[in-house]
Amino acid sequence: MARIVGVHGVGKQRLGSKTLLKDWEPALADGLDRAGGPQLAPDDLHMAFYGDLFRPAGHTLAVGDPMFTAGDVDETETELLMAWWAQAARVDPGVPPPGGDTLVRSPRAVQTALTVLQHSRFFGSLSLRALVFDLKQVRRYLTDEDLRVAARKKVEEAIGPDTRVVVAHSLGSVVAYEALCAREGHGVRALVTLGSPLGMRMVVDRLRPGPETWPGTASWTNVVDEGDVVAAVKDLSLFFGTGVVGKVVHNGSHAHDATLYLTAKETGEAVAEGLA
Repeated sequence: MARIVGVHGVGKQRLGSKTLLKDWEPALADGLDRAGGPQLAPDDLHMAFYGDLFRPAGHTLAVGDPMFTAGDVDETETELLMAWWAQAARVDPGVPPPGGDTLVRSPRAVQTALTVLQHSRFFGSLSLRALVFDLKQVRRYLTDEDLRVAARKKVEEAIGPDTRVVVAHSLGSVVAYEALCAREGHGVRALVTLGSPLGMRMVVDRLRPGPETWPGTASWTNVVDEGDVVAAVKDLSLFFGTGVVGKVVHNGSHAHDATLYLTAKETGEAVAEGLA
């Protein structure tokens, strides 16, 4: 079994573990090099892939995603959307903050939020339907019990007796947290979360188990970019205790990109510590 298990985030429904490994493996190797850590050996990194659980079944458009519109955003997704908007306004001078009638969760507010975010630096590369599809992936994981169990099982099964480090990006950090809490007797020494939404209230309130169950047996390093809108709350120790070490990196204009997080010296240091 691999010494390191990677857990991806949203928007990977048309990829697979081997496809992701082609990006993650060299990026993590660079991060370890920058940290003066050990070289990655063949098969050291394994991707726990759960994205296929979100892939639409049956006949779809050629690009793969349903043609979502603002009218398809439900109440839980609106809560997340508004949190992203508020955070985008804090880090991007070109994004106006929500206010007035946009604070009311109405169809008009949803459409305004989607339009604003599509013109922001952070979400500017996403189409409207892709943005809504990402919202729905987060909501479905938090509210669809069957999907949640299936996703968590894929991570639990990837963690073997030789696994020492779990590196989890974005929504994958939520799945990894719950999987580690559920898998008793694991030998994981370090959890490294990248661009994690675990500090957002709508996520914290829906965790199973809740944050009061941590600290676990593994150390926890949370790596975040100040401009990462998905990681709206940067300091996870506010919810999970002072054992969570926070590291701030600078990923440039692609603040939430997994490979940029992986190449960071701070990520390499946290992984190297777990492997030592």
